Amino acid sequence: MSFKRHIPNTITAFNILCGTLSIIAVFHWNLQIAAYFIFAGAVFDFFDGFVARLLKVSGAFGKELDSLCDVVTFGVAPGMIVYKMLFDNFGAVSWVPFLALLIPVFSALRLAKFNLDERQTTGFIGLPTPANALFFAGISFINAPFFLSLLSWQWLLPILTILFSFLLIAEVPLMSLKFKNFRFKENIIRYIFLFCALLLIIVFTNNALPSIILIYILISLISNFIKK
Repeated sequence: MSFKRHIPNTITAFNILCGTLSIIAVFHWNLQIAAYFIFAGAVFDFFDGFVARLLKVSGAFGKELDSLCDVVTFGVAPGMIVYKMLFDNFGAVSWVPFLALLIPVFSALRLAKFNLDERQTTGFIGLPTPANALFFAGISFINAPFFLSLLSWQWLLPILTILFSFLLIAEVPLMSLKFKNFRFKENIIRYIFLFCALLLIIVFTNNALPSIILIYILISLISNFIKK
């Protein structure tokens, strides 16, 4: 087997390493460090596929390995972050923190569905697991008064957990951010999203990530509605 075939899988292995470190960070360090490991895992998740296509070594093994790693980094790790948040809000005697377990369960279902669904070649059906993970990881960075006031409602996070878990397997078409080319006319929706994301980062800085994921969902839904 050629050495270059191992390069994408090595990058994928760093993905699951980041996911595992994120889980450790939840209980030994803090949620922001855990979130940073998820961010790093998302970078490795992007580049393993990019490198595989670049080297022309894509295959079934890499696809399965990628999904297994994604279950940890974008399923179990954000689930543990949400569990810790809910545990801090509701306490050890409450059943509510266990709602966080919906995230790894539905993430696994989402990834299994994606691997078998031939419709998801140019877009997604349901919320991608990295987007879901980044949404919840981004909550740990929120410090703006307006967003903190929203989070002060105790039941907001449990409701978001249930809603986003459902979105993972929902029959809802969402856009892919992969560019086949950079022509404006063919990628106008992607450019609109990137502009909105940049604007949110400028305005809200470290509070922006959950809003960016919400904008991604909203723009995807509007785009699909217009096409119909």
